[in-house]
Amino acid sequence: MDFLGEHKCKLDEKGRLRLPTALKQQMNPVANGKFVINRGFDGCLELYPMDYWVQLKKVMDKKLNKFNSAHREFYRRFTSGATELSLDGVDRINFPKHLMEYADIKNECYLTPGQNTIEVWSVQKYEERINNFNSDAYQDIANEVMGNINLWDDESAKS
Repeated sequence: MDFLGEHKCKLDEKGRLRLPTALKQQMNPVANGKFVINRGFDGCLELYPMDYWVQLKKVMDKKLNKFNSAHREFYRRFTSGATELSLDGVDRINFPKHLMEYADIKNECYLTPGQNTIEVWSVQKYEERINNFNSDAYQDIANEVMGNINLWDDESAKS
């Protein structure tokens, strides 16, 4: 499930945000308008469509060993703020106050693609990242991460 687009959104006084139609249309219908929101990396929140969250939890439950302290700590940190959300009748979701405080989200936010998720950024943090964009540094990262990958060797990438 790939999401596309950068969406600047307003939140109402109750912390509700109307999910942009473009993002809703990109969702798998199996998610049925349900999400899990949680703390993400780099100070943002991550909005997981419910179908992906269920799949991810199954993999984690299978792969993580509760007798390994690093696995326990990761699991605790990963799931500690997780909150289930559902779209209301007018496609709004209500962000939990404690997560909005964590991400420093006030009246507006950006919704951007994550890896099978939607990242939710405070306007200030997101605009700082965009304004500090360095094409040379991006090129170096792209080379490090993707430089040795031939996308056309993978059969799933061809379809």
